[in-house]
Amino acid sequence: MSNPQTLRYSKEHEWLSVAEDGVATVGITEFAANALGDVVYAQLPAVGDTVTAGESCGELESTKSVSDLYSPVNGEIVDANQDVVDDPALVNSAPFEGGWLFKVRVADEPEDLMSADEYTAFTAG
Repeated sequence: MSNPQTLRYSKEHEWLSVAEDGVATVGITEFAANALGDVVYAQLPAVGDTVTAGESCGELESTKSVSDLYSPVNGEIVDANQDVVDDPALVNSAPFEGGWLFKVRVADEPEDLMSADEYTAFTAG
């Protein structure tokens, strides 16, 4: 499993792209997708919702369990991936591409986000 070097990672297993024009893309990691099993339902935050780093903003339901979705940053939702709502399996098949979950206008980024190497070490141990 290879975590893209260009992303930042949270301890709750979300990834965050570098913000372009203040907007970052968020998804869950391949590690989290594998741990969840086959995702069958996604409830994502709505456009206009305000999210807070470390707080629940949606959920993913799999054949194994239901898991809260956490925002890695503070900000306002500007887009939610309707493709994932329509086909939740994208979270498993393409967690870093088509399986992204939402886009957020970042108000501020927490200091504790990890690099790809730090996240790989975090999940190994």
